[in-house]
Amino acid sequence: MKFELNAKRLTLATLLALASFTAIPTGHAYAGECPADEVAANGMQPGEMMPKDVTDELISSIDLSSKGDAWKNNTLRLRKLVVQPGGVVPWHSHEARPANIVIISGSITEYSSTCKVPIEHKAGDATAESGHLSHWWKNNGSEPVVLYSADILPPAMDANEAM
Repeated sequence: MKFELNAKRLTLATLLALASFTAIPTGHAYAGECPADEVAANGMQPGEMMPKDVTDELISSIDLSSKGDAWKNNTLRLRKLVVQPGGVVPWHSHEARPANIVIISGSITEYSSTCKVPIEHKAGDATAESGHLSHWWKNNGSEPVVLYSADILPPAMDANEAM
């Protein structure tokens, strides 16, 4: 029996099923995660405070007010960020703004309040950001980094201050 993959017919479920065969827990940190022995409540202190050589493009947004009073004036948004070599996504908090990030291309370093060492994120990595996390990111590489961010912007936060 010959096995061929037709990219046009692959579904997300198929890709996840294929990926599950290669995911073998080792007890070590996975790519893009803080090593277990480096996790700390006050891992890194605040770093860069101003954006540098980064573009932030709003791709789409959804007003969540129709989902009930708890969601009034909250916005679910999808953004594309491109961080040039040497570029910085400045120090920010996720206390009020949860996000999921997917690295599309390149490699970027995260300096996190919850980890004592820098965390390297590479193309294909995804990371969830919420709770007591504050951090900043820097492209220490030689090529631009492209990432997508899906986050919930609360009404009290200005979109311009929420990198």
